[in-house]
Amino acid sequence: MSKHLAHRDARSGNEETLGEHLKLVAERAKEYASAFGASEEAYLAGLLHDLGKYGELFQQRLKGKAKGVDHWSAGAWMALQNYRRMGIATALAVQGHHIGLQAGNKDSLDKLNPHRLLTDHPLKLKLSEADINQLTDDGLTWPAQEKLISSLYEWEARNASSMLDARMLFSALVDADFIETEAWFQMGETGERRYRELGLPLEPAKALNQLHSHLKKLAQDSDSSVAVHYMRQSLLEACMETAEMPCGLFTLTAPTGSGKTLAMLAFALSHAAKHNLRRVVVVIPYLTIIEQTAQVYRKIFQSPFSPSELDRYILEHHSLSGIRAKDDKARIEDEDYRQRLLTENWDAPIIITTNVQFLESLFSNRPSACRKLHRLAGSVILFDEVQTMPVSLAIPTLATLSRLTEHYRSTIVFATATQPAFSHLHEFVRQHCASGWQPREIVPTTTNLFARSRRNQVTWPEADKTISWTELADRLARNKQVLCVVNLKRQAKALYDSLEQSGAESAFHLSTNMCPAHRQAVLEKVRLLLAEGKACHLISTQCVEAGVDIDFPVVYRALGPLDAIAQAAGRCNRNGHLMSGEVYVFKPEPEDKGRLYPDGAYEQAASVASILLNELGPRGLDINDPETFQRYYRQLYLIRGIGAEDKNKEPLLNAIARQDFLEVAQNYRLIVQDTINVLVPYDQEIFAPLRDEALNNGLSRQWIRKVRPYTVSLFRPRSLTDSLYLSLEPILLKSGEAEKSDEWYICRKEEDYDPNTGLNPSLSPNLIIA
Repeated sequence: MSKHLAHRDARSGNEETLGEHLKLVAERAKEYASAFGASEEAYLAGLLHDLGKYGELFQQRLKGKAKGVDHWSAGAWMALQNYRRMGIATALAVQGHHIGLQAGNKDSLDKLNPHRLLTDHPLKLKLSEADINQLTDDGLTWPAQEKLISSLYEWEARNASSMLDARMLFSALVDADFIETEAWFQMGETGERRYRELGLPLEPAKALNQLHSHLKKLAQDSDSSVAVHYMRQSLLEACMETAEMPCGLFTLTAPTGSGKTLAMLAFALSHAAKHNLRRVVVVIPYLTIIEQTAQVYRKIFQSPFSPSELDRYILEHHSLSGIRAKDDKARIEDEDYRQRLLTENWDAPIIITTNVQFLESLFSNRPSACRKLHRLAGSVILFDEVQTMPVSLAIPTLATLSRLTEHYRSTIVFATATQPAFSHLHEFVRQHCASGWQPREIVPTTTNLFARSRRNQVTWPEADKTISWTELADRLARNKQVLCVVNLKRQAKALYDSLEQSGAESAFHLSTNMCPAHRQAVLEKVRLLLAEGKACHLISTQCVEAGVDIDFPVVYRALGPLDAIAQAAGRCNRNGHLMSGEVYVFKPEPEDKGRLYPDGAYEQAASVASILLNELGPRGLDINDPETFQRYYRQLYLIRGIGAEDKNKEPLLNAIARQDFLEVAQNYRLIVQDTINVLVPYDQEIFAPLRDEALNNGLSRQWIRKVRPYTVSLFRPRSLTDSLYLSLEPILLKSGEAEKSDEWYICRKEEDYDPNTGLNPSLSPNLIIA
């Protein structure tokens, strides 16, 4: 083997030969891709990914005598030259393993020609060697063309499915490269590579037994009515029966309060045991539900694990689960370091993550985001509260998820009480995935869950009648126990202030301007008052509508999207103790200034609810009928033009047609506006030491774990000169260094955090509008 090097560690003087590195990466990539039948392509990608390092210019770079060297284009070009169309996916993976996936169209691929790169490199880099035939003397042999009978990547299709196929191969390559490189740099004094600890096995049958024990105890301790108990039992039985079916697409349509969160986990574990699947991925829209779900899961599966093992068995991955580490030289024995390693490539049996993290990774072009995707093969993926998925992204999203079930032996479950009419988009989805979108419903119609769950009566507003906050506060005050949900934080504060002025007993406010610990304290107090039959008036934004187990006899809900109204109604007579609860939908009086809804999409959905109310009338608009929501979503898709021919002019679909991975990643955004995290002074005794620790030591994973309950997430101001930043203290990434975090801040003034309504910086009063 030649002395050409892949890596050189300046600290220890250790050197890794290039031939050895290529072979190790190739073997590991082959192993990863075996889960979806792309072993040979992955092996080839592994052999080619650092081919350019054989060039003398790169060898000089390792000695510090050159810089700005492109070592990836050579291997990509060789894949194209030797394998033509069957080598396109390999070429894209090799080209992108440092700079990210680029574009799979002919013009972009032609630019990999080394003769063109010599004179016009897009990144202004130098090629290590222009003649690819001069790049190896290690006796490496490439797979024969006949072994690549057909490529994983269907280049001619130029749709969302073909892009997923390329990303999956890319994922196997970059994860293998990361793992092997990391193990070499962690080499001990013995000269042996030190690999990270492998993820724990799922052991679904064992986990299912633990879940059943937990469910049995819950049923024994529950104060729900007999009818609610039997409804939950029916749902669980339906999930267990359907779990025997083959892998594929499923919907789980069940009313709020029916226990669907744990029932679908039972489905996942039983299904995994039946089909020998590797992991369960739970995708949730809101951080509040994620933290709550993670706590429940840890309680269920805590035996026989130690705390550190439990963190490896149940892995949270979201914006508050860690930091973007810049130092990969941490000791591999460190538990927090190992936890971060797991989030990088999802090597854990149970993953709990957000819609944003999961879906944007599926459409990413970056190595760091894509390296975990190969782990999705052979997994059960549960989407909770799926009605929150942006309709504007529906077609490419559904096609990509359908492809996961079609080719990667995964199972997808869409769970909600208000199931979107995605099946209506089947023909449009088929343009991007041959199987389209035709899920099987887990709960048979004969179960009649929605009819059995009818626990309240909805009163709809008259056509043109609106109500002021003062008048509404007076009506709420006449009720002993009542929940009122509005559309905006500004509205919640205005109504809460009016309610306090009306003299109502035990008035409470709930919004995401309050940190999780504050919200949890409010909910605990509210639940106690409800259980004791005492006065309780709760004003809330939509944060109470999903994943919050709370039971009021009377609920008021501002007119909004129909699914949001149904979610609010699910907090009325939730446990079935009353013959019927009362739900009142109202129209707030228009304000002098400011919007009435969070954004345009929300307003559109609210308008569709109004249209249905006008068409069907108060008696015909039944939120307990799943068909109502099918009609609602079909109307919503029509208004938004989803699937219409002119939608092909949209930037995202255009980028997919061009197979431009970078543009797709830039245009696929669930949340257009980014967020920042702020440590708030909810509890001064806790806040002060946490503030001092961050200011003295900078950011750390341990610190982030401790502050999560005392953090408020805000939309990032559009300008660094925004007055909000005057109210916040930035945090250094590391003690003694000048670089500051652009994600984490500390509230400067104690008075900026109201003990009743949360964060409202005096220097940025418009924050409450968000």
